[in-house]
Amino acid sequence: MDKKIVFVIISMFFLTGFSQTKKFKVVLDAGHGGKDYGAVYHGNIEKNIALQTVLKVGAILEKDHQIDVVFTRKSDVFIELQQRANIANKSKGSIFVSMHCNANKNQAAEGNETYVMGITRNSSNLEVAKNENEVVTLETDYKIKYDGYDPNSPESVIGISILQEEHLDQSIELAGRVQEFFTKKTDNKNRGVKQAGFLVLRQITMPRVLIEMGFVSNKEEGEFLNSETGQDLLAEAIANAIMDYKNEFFSPSSNDDVKEEDKNVPKIEEVIVKEVPKKEQIIKKAEKTIEKGIVFKIQISASTKELATIPSNFKGLSPISVEPSGSLFKYFYASEKNYDSIKQKLEEAKQKGYSTAFIVAYKDGIKINVTDAIK
Repeated sequence: MDKKIVFVIISMFFLTGFSQTKKFKVVLDAGHGGKDYGAVYHGNIEKNIALQTVLKVGAILEKDHQIDVVFTRKSDVFIELQQRANIANKSKGSIFVSMHCNANKNQAAEGNETYVMGITRNSSNLEVAKNENEVVTLETDYKIKYDGYDPNSPESVIGISILQEEHLDQSIELAGRVQEFFTKKTDNKNRGVKQAGFLVLRQITMPRVLIEMGFVSNKEEGEFLNSETGQDLLAEAIANAIMDYKNEFFSPSSNDDVKEEDKNVPKIEEVIVKEVPKKEQIIKKAEKTIEKGIVFKIQISASTKELATIPSNFKGLSPISVEPSGSLFKYFYASEKNYDSIKQKLEEAKQKGYSTAFIVAYKDGIKINVTDAIK
């Protein structure tokens, strides 16, 4: 074959490959809108603050050529909660970020907090979820759409935890980064990462968080939320948190999102138990089995429970290893030196039902970025 033809074919291959590289897709959701004003205190309107800040976050993220941004709304319109989920899922986003403002009858309440989907019986968490979920009463036939959901019933809030552990670990990672960057960018109180049942999150098929940026019911904090300066700082914090998460979990060199989890997992208020028996034993076992060089594994799940690493506990997969991380136990399938081999193992794990499994990498027993490991 002529060398010129070979060169052209190779050039076309590389150009096509790079042009089709999958981007990190962020779905930004401005809470409320249109006839749904959200919380209104001291002239501060939640729907406006959420939209203005979301647009600022999107403008920052769009400067990164590896990121695509999808908005559930870009103007003052009413979007049903189910439609927000539909927009996110159809876009096949990498993450979903819903932005809101908090409110409380106690107008001294202050600070920011980020929620992941799940069960809670904590009264304050239930109240936040109840307030945000009340928007469904503005929708036609909401009881049919949301399986008989009653916004005035705590049992309904607890009961909507469908798929609450789906993407839970990665959602916690993202939520923790949001809180971390809030602390870096503002002097506002950090109320931490929490868990509750939000209708807007329940059918999202990707890592998802709901951010309460602050209390509009607090006069001083409400003024901050409603100001250009405040929204700029909050937008920078949220955008930086998203980019930090993207840099850690996403590899643009692969056709799939290659995700790696961080060593420090933020704790969830009142959901994850503080101490798990035998953690010291697991640490000692891990110390004895450190593998030298670059090693790839598949993280298949994370749980507060310690399980025996036998195939019957993991749908027949073997070998299984476990690591303690914060108050979680993280379970891994396989251990390969070759990236192509671990990708095959990833497909095996997904075929077994671990649809949210992802690749992690180690060098001499220390977790590193997957992209660096591939290099």
